[in-house]
Amino acid sequence: MEGEIYNFIKVWLSVFVCLSYCYTISKKVSKGLSRLLCVLPVVCLFLFLPLDLHSIHLGGVTAFFIAWLANFKLLLFAFGKGPLCSDPSISLGHFLALACFPIKIQQSTPPKPQNTSSKVNPFPLESQNGHSKENPPQKPIEKPKNPPLSHLNGQNKENPTSKKTQEGHISLLNYAVKGVLLAILACLYDYSDHMHPKVLLILYCFHIYFLLEFILAIVATLARVLLGMELEPQFKEPYLSTSLQDFWGKRWNLMVTNMLRITVYNPTRHALVTRGINKKWAPLIAVFTTFVVSGFMHELIFYYLGRLSPTWEVTWFFLLHGLCLVVELFLKAVVFTGGWQLPRLISGPLAIGFVFVTSFWLFFPPFLQFKADVRAFEEYALLGEFLKNVTRSLI
Repeated sequence: MEGEIYNFIKVWLSVFVCLSYCYTISKKVSKGLSRLLCVLPVVCLFLFLPLDLHSIHLGGVTAFFIAWLANFKLLLFAFGKGPLCSDPSISLGHFLALACFPIKIQQSTPPKPQNTSSKVNPFPLESQNGHSKENPPQKPIEKPKNPPLSHLNGQNKENPTSKKTQEGHISLLNYAVKGVLLAILACLYDYSDHMHPKVLLILYCFHIYFLLEFILAIVATLARVLLGMELEPQFKEPYLSTSLQDFWGKRWNLMVTNMLRITVYNPTRHALVTRGINKKWAPLIAVFTTFVVSGFMHELIFYYLGRLSPTWEVTWFFLLHGLCLVVELFLKAVVFTGGWQLPRLISGPLAIGFVFVTSFWLFFPPFLQFKADVRAFEEYALLGEFLKNVTRSLI
């Protein structure tokens, strides 16, 4: 375990050095082919660095952050696009964080300017049309001044502090509940020998979801405290999805969704339209292409985790979902043009059930082939022993 932590530190020091080099490039080399040639060695190095790590948690998170997320952002950066080029005066610390992690700079919305003219004269047209000094316009009633009501109701848009505080409390409660559920899952694993394999797979689904949320919450807290940056929302209650479009586009792993939209979907759609493809068909082809790229990237992440030859089941999982999503979008655009849709009580279980069934069929078999669950539990045990030793030394 000590060797793995040493390699982890060495890998991330290499990452920060390479990204500092890229930050310097942004000041010296103009966007385009020349910058791409300067960035490509870093992209290749980021594909090899995760091979120095073998643990499920440290290696998996590192591979996801640098081999996928950072590389996609660097390719956009080479052409002057993406989050790394959104602010020309970005500091080195913000550049490093934006390149590696799913975060965005926290921006405070400026208060809306008050329209003082409307308060002085709410009816300017009436004062200029047919009103003489003998018959002056009546003074407007104080009803247009509605802010007092908004203050009483706690809905003042210019001062959203209370709203943010309420959202913060809801977020803390959300993580607290999911933390309790994750602890319950950990206890249930003690009885895994008496469980049906399919039930165990369902528990793994929720375990992965809760674990990802907690990892990204930790990154969000560090980014907010150290750099004043805010984590992009990653999940939006995916178990409430009503369709595949709702699941993949609005609820599940939104960071990857946004990145694939910028790097794959938008360029593919633009290229198809410029080559004369019908605008109705171009988005469907672009959607399927996006799922193809996502399948290959997930296959790469699985290779980092298991170091086994790919079985391509994960790729087929995303190809199947891409094809089904294309069919869904086609039906919505061509057949059900009147806005008709299934009730949520029917469409929700169908969508989530399809995700579960296809996950059991194609996604989890290679995941279990390199014994990811067993290795993860061993890492939890090592972490528990490490914390016990630290506690004893402090006492």
